[in-house]
Amino acid sequence: MTATEQHREAVRRLQASYDAIPHGSPVRLAKRTSNLFRPRQAIDTPGLDVSGLDGVVAVDPVARTADVQGMCTYENLVDATLPHGLIPLVVPQLRTITLGGAVTGLGIESTSFRSGLPHESVLEMDVFTGAGEVVTATPDNEHADLFATFPNSYGSLGYATRLRIELEPVRSHVAVRHVRFGDTGALQDAIAEVTATGEWDGRSVDAMDGTAFEPGKYYLTLATWTDAKADADTSDYVGQQIYWRSVQERETDLLTTYDYLWRWDTDWFWCSRAFGAQHPVVRWFWPRRLRRSDTYHRLVGLERRFGIMDRLDRRADRPLRERVVQDIEVPVERLGEFLHWFDEAVGMRPVWLCPLRLRGVSTDPDDRRPWPSYPLVPERTYVNVGFWGAVHVGEDAPNSPLNRAIEEKVSELEGHKSLYSEAFYDPATFDRLYDGANLAAVKKRYDPEERLTSLYDKAVRQR
Repeated sequence: MTATEQHREAVRRLQASYDAIPHGSPVRLAKRTSNLFRPRQAIDTPGLDVSGLDGVVAVDPVARTADVQGMCTYENLVDATLPHGLIPLVVPQLRTITLGGAVTGLGIESTSFRSGLPHESVLEMDVFTGAGEVVTATPDNEHADLFATFPNSYGSLGYATRLRIELEPVRSHVAVRHVRFGDTGALQDAIAEVTATGEWDGRSVDAMDGTAFEPGKYYLTLATWTDAKADADTSDYVGQQIYWRSVQERETDLLTTYDYLWRWDTDWFWCSRAFGAQHPVVRWFWPRRLRRSDTYHRLVGLERRFGIMDRLDRRADRPLRERVVQDIEVPVERLGEFLHWFDEAVGMRPVWLCPLRLRGVSTDPDDRRPWPSYPLVPERTYVNVGFWGAVHVGEDAPNSPLNRAIEEKVSELEGHKSLYSEAFYDPATFDRLYDGANLAAVKKRYDPEERLTSLYDKAVRQR
């Protein structure tokens, strides 16, 4: 059976499993891994059968495209494209993020300052809709409304079964520079300059992200695709070395392209320290194959299930913790304002910084490709700020005061926040921020019986 035939058979299984779910029952994917951080109601009905939808159908190294199934992880996608000297235009930082998940739920990484978000490199996609049928959506066919609205819809409109994406050439290694800035003004200016010119200090920049360690200690990590000998002296951040610490410890670095793509995954940025995985002795005995974000995510799931940290805090008479796990975007010129506020109101460190800009947006108003469910202003540079941890706030922790304050501040600064974690917007605010009117119109067309949970119910009501 060919890869195409196997794909068609997998889609038939998906449709059969959907038909077997009673009307009125929740619909959810049956998948082992997740990168969501919002609680969800438990359901008794079987999930959608997505077995067989987790691979790469074909790679065209001449056209620089790939046909990829929706449940394919970026780890498997990169394994298929990198032997051709190609990678997706944006490779999110965690191995188990799926291509379909990155498109319907947004993804970002260090190439986003020039390549935008993952959905912007999609040429066409097959979507299994709430009506129980598969439609092929492109930017300009009869399903263009679904194509444009699908990003940030989180399964409320359907699930991508196949996506054709663009690829770009990459070299064998990545040369890295860690540039320190003492104030947010200089940091903002540098981000704007690299975004506008693609260079820094006379050298081209292919990828850019940053780390804010504390006030006055801000770093931009500037990466350049390069060639090096196979036996070149490269860093190994799956071993005893820890990548996020190297940002402050080294001015330059050299990684293989593969290791660069997954540099953050090994320690889940810096979050693995909560499990002791960064202690030299623990790290020595912690198997390399389990130094992965999905391992830590499962540990977090166990902790949340049994309330371990809350019990320990109460036993030690410490204030209860509020989980603050969010990614937000603010315009680059408001970055300093947000970071200063965040230092005072939340105080979490470090935080991740990732500049982004919509890709290839024309100045012709008739030639734009808007993304109404996550509307960013064309030709404006934003910075994603990611922060993941917990803060002691006391008995008010269950009411999520910090998360609510972050939402208000981000809106005040003309920004947006991703919906993979908890959200608290009222319906009117949510519709204003994520174009609820358009989302409702598209949902009515492709899910007329409302079998799929709405985006608001998923993101805010936790259904």
